[in-house]
Amino acid sequence: MATHEGLRFGIFLAPFHRVGDNPTLSLNRDLELIQWLDHLGYDEAWIGEHHSAGWEIIASPEIFIGVAAERTRSIMLGSGVTSLPYHHPLMVAQRFVQLDHMTRGRAMLGVGPGALVSDAYMMGIEADAQRRMMDESLGAIMALLAGQEPVSLKTDWFELREARLHLKPWTKGGFPIAVASATTPAGALAAGKHGVGMLSLGAGLPGGSAKLADYWRMCEAEAAKYGKSVRRDDWRLVVNMHCAETDEEAMAQVRAGERVETLSYFSETLGRPPMRSENPLAEGLAAGSTLVGSPETIAKGIERLLGFTGGGAGAVLFRSHEWANRKNTLESYELFARWVMPRFQGSLDAPTDSREWCSDNRMGIFGPQMGAIRKAFTDAGQEVPDHMRLKLHTGKVEV
Repeated sequence: MATHEGLRFGIFLAPFHRVGDNPTLSLNRDLELIQWLDHLGYDEAWIGEHHSAGWEIIASPEIFIGVAAERTRSIMLGSGVTSLPYHHPLMVAQRFVQLDHMTRGRAMLGVGPGALVSDAYMMGIEADAQRRMMDESLGAIMALLAGQEPVSLKTDWFELREARLHLKPWTKGGFPIAVASATTPAGALAAGKHGVGMLSLGAGLPGGSAKLADYWRMCEAEAAKYGKSVRRDDWRLVVNMHCAETDEEAMAQVRAGERVETLSYFSETLGRPPMRSENPLAEGLAAGSTLVGSPETIAKGIERLLGFTGGGAGAVLFRSHEWANRKNTLESYELFARWVMPRFQGSLDAPTDSREWCSDNRMGIFGPQMGAIRKAFTDAGQEVPDHMRLKLHTGKVEV
């Protein structure tokens, strides 16, 4: 039985749809996937923001979250992530406060500097300025959400003049906020500085899991430096996953689709970004940043992943991909929800204990029932049928 009781699960939906697929239908599938996860009891879904390169086709997480919220009941919905250099911080804060109200507390704000340099290029934003801009914007957003006083702030790319929100957040204490941490320590440092959660996208990259404990220590140290605090429960690890009945089936279902994604998108389109290898599937399986196999294999993989954190995390998110066909993808999430998720959520303890108690005490508990059945026949003046005659054999009552 797993020891990380209370672990949350969800997806990180960039999304990834190969060029040539009908984009309208792709967006509808994304919504249907979140509805399916809500039905299965997953906790969270984070939706990305991208503006180029053809594969990751959601431009506004907020619009997507608004539609998804109307189609679901309980799953939390976050931006994964809102690229802060692309937006005025007042607008970001206002939009997510509105979502917080309209979803009755199911909205989350994920932030980052922007993953695709091609997005920033089109807006005239220099790549080496993006992380600074994110930090400046997040500081302004946190001040606006605190609502202690009007915010006046001027940078080289935005200005706030006695700015204030005209709605307070619906969620008491504020809705969840998390910073993306991928290939550098910048995300961990920003999360600590502002006292918010962390989305460890690097956990799903080859070699990334080995850095998890170090990045968390950096996050805690930065939080202490600025008089903030951070919680492991607000730390989310993003990895690749596909589950099937057996390890062999799982690998057969994803091998071709993963190669298409690696070669067509990450290599040919993006020029293979940092930390992407020529064979990320094999390297990811070896490093524990990719989990492909049976429920038992996946459960062991999650235990191994959490072991890299030096004390655990609050949630594990699966990067939504289309390595497998639609049927196998939906079945993967269902298999995980049925056979892996409860191991980490404490829901198996009671039925397991109940079954073992009955099994251990079956002679004393069920033995008298056999006599009662025999008495019911004799009281009615009938013989006990041959197939129900009771006999003692090796200390056990048999029918």
